[in-house]
Amino acid sequence: MNYSIHAAVRGNGTNVVVLLHGFGGCCDIWEDVVDTLGDAFRTIAYDLPGHGRSLDYPKAGSAKVAAKAVLADLAARGIAGAHFVGHSMGGAVATLAALLDPARVASLTLLAPGGYGPEINAPLLRRYAAATCADEIRACLAEMSSPDSTVPDAAIRNLTEMRARPGQTEKLVAFAEAMTADGRQGVIPRQDLASLAMPVMVVWGTDDAVLPYSHADDLPPGFLVHHVLEIGHMLPEETPGLVADIVRRMSRRRQRRQPTFTDHKA
Repeated sequence: MNYSIHAAVRGNGTNVVVLLHGFGGCCDIWEDVVDTLGDAFRTIAYDLPGHGRSLDYPKAGSAKVAAKAVLADLAARGIAGAHFVGHSMGGAVATLAALLDPARVASLTLLAPGGYGPEINAPLLRRYAAATCADEIRACLAEMSSPDSTVPDAAIRNLTEMRARPGQTEKLVAFAEAMTADGRQGVIPRQDLASLAMPVMVVWGTDDAVLPYSHADDLPPGFLVHHVLEIGHMLPEETPGLVADIVRRMSRRRQRRQPTFTDHKA
C-alpha cells in the first residue's frame, strides 16, 4: 500500500518552498509566513508523519522517516528541486532530506533545528507532548517563546484541534520519550553537515528555551548563522516577517558564502 503525507499547497510561483514544522506542530504554523511570502512562491507545508492529518503514517516518529516521506511526496508531484525550510524537529528533517537527496534540495533555511547538539529541554518537550487543552498548550508555547512574545490565538486553536484527534496525544508522548532519552537528543555528525553543498542558513533566537543557540557554534565553513536577539524557539510564530524575508533571500542564493553574522531583533 502506498502512503502519503498531508500537504497544504499555495501559490503558483516557479520557486517551490517546502515548510516543515517542529515536534508537536502541524502545517498551520506557517500561515503567517505563507501570507507574507504571497503567491510569488509555491509553498508546500507538510504535516509530518505522526502529526495532524498525517497521524497514521506508518513507522512515524523519527526524523529520517519524515525526510523520506517528504522526498517521496515531492517526487510524486514531479518536483525536482525545492527550497527547504525547517523549524526545530523540521530542521532535522530538512537536513536529513538534504543528505539523502541533495539534488532535490536547492537551499536549507533551518530555524533552531533539532539534531545540531545534544542539549534539549526534555521536561518542557514532554509537557508539550502531553498538553491537550488550550490553557496547557498556551502555557507550553509561552515558555518556548521569548517573554515579550504573545502566543497567537490561531496557534492555540489549531493545536487544540489537532490534539483532539484520537491517538494524537498518545503518539506525541511516545515520540517525546524516544526523542529525549536520557534527557538528550540525537546529533547529526558535523562531518555529514560539511558534505552539504547547497546554501544553508541557520537561524536561532537568543532566548530559545528548548534548544540552546550555542548549537549553531562550530558549524562547517559556508553555513550562514543568523542570531535573532530577544526571540525564543517559536520563530515561525514570533517573527514570521523575518522568516519570510530570509526565505526570499535564500531562494536567490546560488552559492554558499563564508561569513557568519548576528542581526538585531527585527
